[in-house]
Amino acid sequence: MKKLHLILAATLLLGSLSAQADDRCYEMRVYYANEGKLDALNARFRDHTCRLFEKHGLTNIGYWVPVENPDNKLVYIIASPNREAHKKSWKAFINDPDWKKAYAESTADGKLIHKVESTFMKPTDYSMVPSPDAQSPERAFELRIYTTNEGKLDGLNARFRDHTVELFAKHGITNIAYWTPMDKNKGADNKLIYIIAHKDQEARNASFKAFSQDPRWQTARKASEENGKLLVKKGVDATMMKPTDYSPLK
Repeated sequence: MKKLHLILAATLLLGSLSAQADDRCYEMRVYYANEGKLDALNARFRDHTCRLFEKHGLTNIGYWVPVENPDNKLVYIIASPNREAHKKSWKAFINDPDWKKAYAESTADGKLIHKVESTFMKPTDYSMVPSPDAQSPERAFELRIYTTNEGKLDGLNARFRDHTVELFAKHGITNIAYWTPMDKNKGADNKLIYIIAHKDQEARNASFKAFSQDPRWQTARKASEENGKLLVKKGVDATMMKPTDYSPLK
């Protein structure tokens, strides 16, 4: 029993150190493909873009498309050591002759995308380090963006740090990573962005039901909102996603 306790303590320590060590700059990019162009966009990433990102120091984290995708979205996250390095890597990428060639060939019959949204993010102090697991079967991913009332982001982070993350895991929800935006105009003061994973949609529904009914969650939520609601009305934006066939995270 003593040996088991030591193993558990070491595991928790390593997890804590991993979270502290992950001070990278992340960027979430959302591409809106033109009608009929999503497959071509995915092909360009699969055959060219992902490799060129890595060549120029941008780490591929994950690539997804929403399960319900009327806007033809591709959502992806890349990382680099810091924002300045990210800027330099992106400049080198767009000036790479291989990229210019791939772009020209892929858009010969028209542009693939009509809109791009970009959010630079930093990991929270309780975030895991997202990393691909070659042994993991394909899962259902969920992107969740929370918008807080003024001055409530610290309280929301405290609730996740002290309760939510652990309770998610208890009820079968896999924590992937947690971030806050770097820029004020993107929600640095009032947004939490995170990704979790589930076995499938049915498992997701069952897990959230069990989580919401957990007495510890109910107590934590009540205590965290004694001085007012943390989230604005309709402050949760949730998108179910499936990984592309070339995504490192599956």
